[in-house]
Amino acid sequence: MLSIHLKRIFTSYKITDNIATRNRVLNFGKKFSTFCYLDSHGYNFKKSYDCIAGIGTIKKTANISTTSKSLLENFDSFYHETNDWIFGHLSYDVKNEIEDLHSFNFDGIGFPGLFFFVPEIVLIIEKNLLKVGIFSNQNPDHVFREVVSQDSNEAIARSVPYLKPRFSRDEYLETVGKLKDHISKGDCYEINFCQEFYAEQTQIDPAEIYRNLSSNSPNPFSAFYKCEDKFLICASPERYLKKEGKQLTSQPIKGTAKRILSDVHEDRIQKESLKSNAKERAENTMIVDLVRNDLSKICDKGSVNVDDFLEVYSFPQVHQMISSISGTLKEDVKNISEIFRATFPMGSMTGAPKKRVMELIEEYERTKRGLFSGTVGYIDPNRDFDFNVVIRSIQYNKTAGYISVMAGSAITHKSNAEREYEECLLKLSAMKQALE
Repeated sequence: MLSIHLKRIFTSYKITDNIATRNRVLNFGKKFSTFCYLDSHGYNFKKSYDCIAGIGTIKKTANISTTSKSLLENFDSFYHETNDWIFGHLSYDVKNEIEDLHSFNFDGIGFPGLFFFVPEIVLIIEKNLLKVGIFSNQNPDHVFREVVSQDSNEAIARSVPYLKPRFSRDEYLETVGKLKDHISKGDCYEINFCQEFYAEQTQIDPAEIYRNLSSNSPNPFSAFYKCEDKFLICASPERYLKKEGKQLTSQPIKGTAKRILSDVHEDRIQKESLKSNAKERAENTMIVDLVRNDLSKICDKGSVNVDDFLEVYSFPQVHQMISSISGTLKEDVKNISEIFRATFPMGSMTGAPKKRVMELIEEYERTKRGLFSGTVGYIDPNRDFDFNVVIRSIQYNKTAGYISVMAGSAITHKSNAEREYEECLLKLSAMKQALE
């Protein structure tokens, strides 16, 4: 293991094919037991890179079973002891530490609740440059040669998994009815209800599936994440939280419409219809209010603003309604756990009010969400960070041969259960296509 006290140095190399180099980085990194690969796919969402990857591990957060500290306390200690790049994740069930909650549902994947690591190698792709970040006792030329020597499109033979639903269609419709009863009684205003589609005793090539998913559904917060025998294959369009200097930005998504790529006119009508849809606007507005409230706990008074409200963006499968909320971080917020405790889980994946809907989620969903509805991202040495919302994703446990794909939608008093079910299937389609 390399010494954490060595200085990391970046060396830049010219590349002639940006896309082929991304594939080579993917094939290079997947051979390590820990690998976090984040790809913006060319979207301009205030990104500072085309692709960034943390590869290998020289230091990682402590196993919760070996310490008396909580997950977030462990992370604070790790964060303050580290002056380097950090990659990793928070799973949805970190909520149990933030609020007085619990989770007893089945988990077929088993991602740790929280895991962060300092990588042995950091690779950054920016246009025609590949930046290799290694420690001063290593040879960057050697790493560069290893990366560019990789096959740019490697794959292995595999079977096609059949995804089974945890809910039958009728069971799903019945559950939405029960959730609407909770809304009518005043228990909550909006609840993000998700269902799992799964496959058992299946072997796949996660990197190949990621390439398939990126091909048919490139998105600005995509990720290929490997944590020992557990994989996340992610095509997320959503940002959870970005920190740049003292500025925090969150970009929640609520509101979805299907693309009609075969007809430009009809596709434009779909987009305009989404923008004017009263139900979708109300869903997004509720989450904007929730995010504003979350950020106000850790930001200067009067600094929290809605920069973009109910804007519609187009992605390969869907149009999405996105708002942007920002604020200036208070000077006295020193621990990163304070930021997570105030804002996690993200409101777009819970609903409002947050604690009550998380209780209902546990009651009515049939599996743990795991890394779905959690976040993957990085922190740089300047303490700036960028984290996604883990949606439109495939989770895979290689040892167990278990695949989990979750999809959900926001349930309000105006929800039509049939349409909500169809929205889940629409969101599932890109992952299903990638697996096939």
